[in-house]
Amino acid sequence: MTTAVATLNPPKSPGFWSEAWVRFRRHRLSTLALAYVTLLAVVAITAPAIVGTKPIICKFQGSIYFPALGYYNAGWENPVFRTAGVYPDYARELKNVDPDSWAVYPLVFQDPYHRIRKDERPGHPGNPWGVEGGPSLRNFFGTTNIGFDVFAQMVHGTQIAMSVGFVSMGIAAAIGIFVGALAGYFGGWTDMLLSRLIEVVMCIPTLVLILVLVAFLDNVTNWHLMAVIGCVRWTSIARLVRAEFIKLKEMEFVTAARAVGASPGRIMFRHMLRNALAPVLVPVSFGIASAILIEASLSFLGFGASPPNPSWGSLLQAGQNDIENMWWLIVFPGLAIFLTVLAFNLIGEGLQEATDPRLRQDSH
Repeated sequence: MTTAVATLNPPKSPGFWSEAWVRFRRHRLSTLALAYVTLLAVVAITAPAIVGTKPIICKFQGSIYFPALGYYNAGWENPVFRTAGVYPDYARELKNVDPDSWAVYPLVFQDPYHRIRKDERPGHPGNPWGVEGGPSLRNFFGTTNIGFDVFAQMVHGTQIAMSVGFVSMGIAAAIGIFVGALAGYFGGWTDMLLSRLIEVVMCIPTLVLILVLVAFLDNVTNWHLMAVIGCVRWTSIARLVRAEFIKLKEMEFVTAARAVGASPGRIMFRHMLRNALAPVLVPVSFGIASAILIEASLSFLGFGASPPNPSWGSLLQAGQNDIENMWWLIVFPGLAIFLTVLAFNLIGEGLQEATDPRLRQDSH
């Protein structure tokens, strides 16, 4: 009787993504890289709670405020602190203006946008600068030649690195999927024209195009970098999607969808795209690593986001003139760039092995 029930109700087989996740976890370096990237994402999101001089939460004049939100967007910081003369010296002026106030500060009292002065936090010394600003218990990664804390700049610079990588490749993926889907599904003149467009964009050097655009902009922001990188890095994704759609449009489920009257848009982006998505994840992962490296390179060359935005590349630039005496400006940000780029490349390699049947390793 038990055998008959088991025959009538066979166990549900795992889906493609479940099997891919199992295979991905067998790749230990890729799994470790994913954990590292997850940690970086957490650091980027919670940076104002890790290091800063603005309270995470405070009570001031009878109301609750969150001044640290100003690190995300200056407009999110309540203007009441400027009016009352508390900004930017919260630790020193908050109690002077309102003795009944209280505040919870970040774990590390340093700021990525200015040098900590003597008694900025009552009873604490100011940051050293130049060759005197080596790593210490107060400045974990040392200070720059003008006294900015390197650890604070690297933690907040993680926001720039991660946002440039993910947002730019999000733009690239959206453009690449759309163009590749149209070319692969419709074929003919549509495919020929879009394929020529892909080839033209591939001929444009990304770094050169960014430098040209930066020359015409007075104030370069991270959004400019994201948009430019995204608009020139979509070609590999488009070619992969095109190839997958050419293969998929001849399959039975697409024929069935056409037979029941589904529109081309519904067939492409509801039925075919989910089957073509796996190969897209690999170039996206490699593209994030490339975007982070491009942003760091631009900041190193002085063409990145305008100061005082903290960036790993700008820290490298600050240390290039005095490498022997201020080695920490090269070692720590350089190591962060290297590990982050390596992690995304390892994730891409793991995804490729997990989703491509030709590269799957024998598990037996």
